[in-house]
Amino acid sequence: MGDTGTVLVLAGRFDPTADLVIEELNRRAVPVFRADMADFPLRLALAASLSGKGWHGTLDTDRRTLDLAAVRSVYYRRPTRPRFPDAMSPEARRVAEREARLGFGGLLSALPCRWLPPPGKAADAEYKPLQLHVAAESGLKVPRTLITNEPHAAKRFAESVAGPIIHKPFSHVRGIVNDRTAAVYASVVTPDVLTNPDVATTAHLFQAWVPKEYEVRLTAVGQEMFAAEIHADSENGHIDWRSDYGSHRYAVCEPPDSVRNGVLRMLRRLELPYGAFDFVVTPEGDWYFLEVNPSGQFGFVEQATGLPITAAIADYLEGRGL
Repeated sequence: MGDTGTVLVLAGRFDPTADLVIEELNRRAVPVFRADMADFPLRLALAASLSGKGWHGTLDTDRRTLDLAAVRSVYYRRPTRPRFPDAMSPEARRVAEREARLGFGGLLSALPCRWLPPPGKAADAEYKPLQLHVAAESGLKVPRTLITNEPHAAKRFAESVAGPIIHKPFSHVRGIVNDRTAAVYASVVTPDVLTNPDVATTAHLFQAWVPKEYEVRLTAVGQEMFAAEIHADSENGHIDWRSDYGSHRYAVCEPPDSVRNGVLRMLRRLELPYGAFDFVVTPEGDWYFLEVNPSGQFGFVEQATGLPITAAIADYLEGRGL
């Protein structure tokens, strides 16, 4: 697909990040069709046939129709799972959801257009062990890290580090505890935690604490990079800035060439056009890679700094640049 056609936005119904991109595309008079996987099959109908070398057909809501052949790009921004009739049995629901993923999702993945990000590549890149390995291979500094379910291995790791140890979840853990929303963030762990038998119940990620002057959120879109210092003025925020957004101060910064080149190598290796990278910067000015989110939020950085991240994403979806 060339530089004409519709941008298909796959996102949850309430997603301020997707809203920013859609507003920018609307301002540019670029056609947009927004849908959510949750709309299928109750509010979103699909009909497509293989004709010649490609798929041809439509997506239909009760108000709009999308010609699949007219899709120039897809913004894959954390759509939610398909929903099915309440009366459907759990067994039938599991089968229907798998079929929806392979059929509906598979058809969209076959469209000859650019994705931001490609869902399969984004899913692979969610694995933190892979991220850390690729980051190290790409020339970025990475904290000493242990993944284990063995308490004695955790204890030996802590002894070898001879300094504070951080525990991190492999994913964003959120839930409801005592009728309140709760989340698990990175935390400094004590020796008794490292040797707790609960360590044996699943995989855990432990890292050596990196002395922190501030952190950086670096958002990469194609070849463009937008970096912002994050100064968290609270104890919890200093350990994990995501735990206390209210304590933040932001400042635009420029990544060193070594970091810029490492980020580009990571994106090429992971086959991603977009990444929200998190770094720790030490008092000596060294940048340490922590993680990359292949579909991470950027609105809070843009709002605080004015960095034109939305415009860069819209450029990519519109077909400009790489």
